Amino acid sequence: MHTTTSIKPDAGQLPQHVAVIMDGNNRWARVKGLAGSAGHRAGAEAAREVVYSCLNRGIKYLTLFAFSSENWLRPNKEVRSLMALFLAVLKHKEIMQLHRNNVRLCFIGNRESFAPVLQRHMREVEALTQHNTGTVVTVAADYGGQWDIARAARLLAEQVKRGELAAADIDVAQMQKVISLGDCRPPDLCIRTGGESRISNFLLWQFAYTELCFTDCYWPDFDDAQFELAMQDYGRRQRRFGHLDTPSHSDELPGKGSTSSA
Repeated sequence: MHTTTSIKPDAGQLPQHVAVIMDGNNRWARVKGLAGSAGHRAGAEAAREVVYSCLNRGIKYLTLFAFSSENWLRPNKEVRSLMALFLAVLKHKEIMQLHRNNVRLCFIGNRESFAPVLQRHMREVEALTQHNTGTVVTVAADYGGQWDIARAARLLAEQVKRGELAAADIDVAQMQKVISLGDCRPPDLCIRTGGESRISNFLLWQFAYTELCFTDCYWPDFDDAQFELAMQDYGRRQRRFGHLDTPSHSDELPGKGSTSSA
């Protein structure tokens, strides 16, 4: 595991929830003259390192964009390779190591699209780690932000139909209760690797006030030193959440007691 000797930001300046769009596996492989599957395997190792980067810094939440709704449109061979890798990781001894490190593992997305054996392993991993109280690592698989919002709207509509909720009472707070990650702090920082400067349908609702960090580094090369650079960049930012003079890194997030307006 790579380490860095650079000075870390004060604990109060670290994000409490980091989301990562892990981009650039295929391009990394092409540059090195390797098959795309080699890039995905290297990307899995990079994901492992970032998990421990968060553990070592005491970051409470890490959400990884592993497989988007649109990824099903990729060539069948690549999709099969990704699914095989995903299954291998879930069976890997690394899961037990994370469990011993008090990590809680969760999955968001339309998991019904995956093979039954993969769905079963997801449930087993969640059950194994559900009582852990350390860093919460959430893997977004077959996930899309538009799908997430549509799903939440459908759940609220079903509550109205059953007479459990009045349509007039649907507001941000009600949506927050049924949206993915609604029970945890919204992401403070989103890191996207691979040189693209967009969020690609990831956590559209949850990113309302998230700081964005884009890097040209391909995901397999994103190690602890690169993560540290992102933490330092975040530490220099001032988050106002719509206010004029809100101190940097305030915990007064929208939906968490804030009265700010966009």
